[in-house]
Amino acid sequence: MRDPYDVLGVTRQASDAEIKKAFRRLAKTWHPDQKPDDPKAKERFAEIGAAYELLSDKDKRAQFDRGEIDAEGKPRFHSFESAGAGARGAGARGAHFDFEFGGGSPFGGARGGRAGTEDIFEDILGAFGGRRPPRGGAGFGGGEPPRGEDVTAEIAVPFREWALGAKRRVRLPTGKELEIAVPAGIESGKTIRLKGQGKPSGLGGRPGDALVAVRVLPDPQFRAEGRDVRVTAPITLYEAVLGAKVRIPTLDGTVELTVPPGSDGTRTLRLRGKGVGADGAAGDLLVELRIALPKGGDRELEAFARKMRDEGAYDPRS
Repeated sequence: MRDPYDVLGVTRQASDAEIKKAFRRLAKTWHPDQKPDDPKAKERFAEIGAAYELLSDKDKRAQFDRGEIDAEGKPRFHSFESAGAGARGAGARGAHFDFEFGGGSPFGGARGGRAGTEDIFEDILGAFGGRRPPRGGAGFGGGEPPRGEDVTAEIAVPFREWALGAKRRVRLPTGKELEIAVPAGIESGKTIRLKGQGKPSGLGGRPGDALVAVRVLPDPQFRAEGRDVRVTAPITLYEAVLGAKVRIPTLDGTVELTVPPGSDGTRTLRLRGKGVGADGAAGDLLVELRIALPKGGDRELEAFARKMRDEGAYDPRS
């Protein structure tokens, strides 16, 4: 990398405030989002960041000025055989090399200015929707560039499609429209992660992800009980007494169900594998029988009920 003072366009006597001011101005100017058509903008922006990381750290700046480290923060190994050859580092005094291994070693450097650097990057990148380098990482001076922002969306799924699994289209905040697979029985409120479908990095990193929350719509006929599904099936009085074959709704159509003789409104019939799920792992369909009397009443039924009350009464509550 070039001399960090040249990169930021400041003198070696520049104050911390002058260095920070120059960095802010250049970083905003060379942010890749500001120059989308300039292929060198990303490289220039990274160079500006690396220069500021070095000069904003007092220990590293001092080491660089003494010639102990280079512009990338790596140690310089000087030869002591020649005072003239060994004194070429910027700011070196003759053949004297004052390596300090206290607070700021040339083999690691202090972290005095790191937090401040990250805060400034966060401030600048926030204006463009970017992300700051992760703490403890290589930052802009090396390593993997920061990834893009994640985006969130919500998809409403009808109960039957949720129970059996389906494919639905969703529009993301980025404007992109995708078809996603909704797993059978996914818990309402859970999210489906779509890798790489979030916002681009803007700094050469991987794009973020899209997190799609699933909202299950209620159904007028069915209700879930774990992986089982419950449905109410109205039957006539004579079907309950004599037994019958009736058609009932399921999640994927209708089936014929045998109602045993003597069934009452407390009986629940079970259809195996007709509940939530797929591929042989589905729950069951629980059919709750409900005896329905004729609408508007029936004189013959009323007469029969009175006779039964008077001559053959029974107590179901005993």
